[in-house]
Amino acid sequence: MVQLSDKTRAIGKADALPGRTTPMPVATLHAVNGHSMTHVPDHMEVAIFAMGCFWGVERLFWQLNGVHSTAAGYAGGFTPNPTYREVCSGQTAHAEVVRVVFDPTIVSYEQLLQTFWENHDPAQGMRQGGDIGTQYRSAIYVLSGEQQLAALASLQRFQDAMKAAGDARAVTTEISEAMPFYYAEDDHQQYLYKNPEGYCGLGGIGVCLPPQRQG
Repeated sequence: MVQLSDKTRAIGKADALPGRTTPMPVATLHAVNGHSMTHVPDHMEVAIFAMGCFWGVERLFWQLNGVHSTAAGYAGGFTPNPTYREVCSGQTAHAEVVRVVFDPTIVSYEQLLQTFWENHDPAQGMRQGGDIGTQYRSAIYVLSGEQQLAALASLQRFQDAMKAAGDARAVTTEISEAMPFYYAEDDHQQYLYKNPEGYCGLGGIGVCLPPQRQG
């Protein structure tokens, strides 16, 4: 059993909970905009971000023009179809993430990256504010080579911007290829729409992501 003091320690596959083969039931339609929670239209793309507690992160992205749908879930770990309780135990290796389906003709992946960097603290390791544990780590799970290049370049620009602002901490954001995305339980989907006074721990560090260099 993982003790409280060990919740910031990443585990290996051999130590992960076994999970289950049955996917988590998810509502058919997004509670905010009525779009499909699972279908990705042909002309749209998918991005996956981890910025701490997924309640506030999902709201942040569903409010963006050009975002078709959002979903709270788990990714980056080993346990198939985990429960929220299992993820919070630190025994799945998953992060709390938000899956963003977006129209790249309206909002670019670069703009999503800007939203990501400027709205949380990416230099806190296995925590985000008062939320402590591997599930609260900062991460970008990329779904293409183009996304990987853009994410890595944006990390370097944000690291440089932090240094210029007098923040010498190293960015701890994980950037890796997307492993399977698992939907969270339905009561976590669009949580802050269903519970407007609910907890939101999001907060940036006052540093802006510099624009891409042209040429």
